[in-house]
Amino acid sequence: MTILVTGATGNIGRELLRELRAHGAGPVRGLTRDPSRAAFPDGVEAVAGDLARVESFRAALDGVVSLFLVPGAGGEADVVAAAREAGVEHVVLVSSITVETHPHLPAAAQNHALEEVLRGSGMAWTVLRATQFTSNTLWWAESIREHGTVRAPYGDVGLPAIHPGDIAAVARVALTEPGHRGRVHALTGPERITPRQQVAQIAAAAGREVSFVEIGREEAHRQLAPLLGAEIADAVLDLTGGDVNEGLLAVRDTVPRLTGAPGRTFRQWAEEHADAFR
Repeated sequence: MTILVTGATGNIGRELLRELRAHGAGPVRGLTRDPSRAAFPDGVEAVAGDLARVESFRAALDGVVSLFLVPGAGGEADVVAAAREAGVEHVVLVSSITVETHPHLPAAAQNHALEEVLRGSGMAWTVLRATQFTSNTLWWAESIREHGTVRAPYGDVGLPAIHPGDIAAVARVALTEPGHRGRVHALTGPERITPRQQVAQIAAAAGREVSFVEIGREEAHRQLAPLLGAEIADAVLDLTGGDVNEGLLAVRDTVPRLTGAPGRTFRQWAEEHADAFR
């Protein structure tokens, strides 16, 4: 049963390849734009492809039974169609918890539309609706390294950020164990944590002083808009404090229930990635 992992060099994909090999799944392929530079675990076949160009990875789908799909490149509906044509039986899709908590936001609507494409594809499917990633704090890394400061809004709003490795752990279960086809799993971290607390834990892990400066929404939007676009910046700010609701704040038990291991904390993530902030 060949498994193809897209986004194989990303935060979730790298962890998923390790999970699959550690649990004896195989054969496993990792999709990357440049296989010559891929540092995959032993036993993982690096295959070339770009999700934004379906023709570039049709060969990588040959013999694939299960596909792990991380959106982001655009054209994911074409990817789903190509997978169906290639005979893929099961797709595990990373979506967003905002599909249920903030369906009015543009990104949530796009994720929901892709979920519907997958449901209508004729293939078996599993949807992983994840909350905010702990790895999003890497956005602060340059400011921490150069200035020892994080400037961010909503300093005391706690969200249950999830370690990408826990998304990967659930994806591994969904890809290799029965009982997950036709299921939607909402995924969160094990605790709510505020930006102010995240900065304190990064500082402790990196062994340096880091100050947190709370800023208003307008300043935060000016910072984010050049990177994300004005509309997406507004959506991010809504999700991180401007329009939170109990659905987004709730800690779900999905990760420990499906994997048999407790969800990883933000402190664990900060300790694993401390070098990025030094």
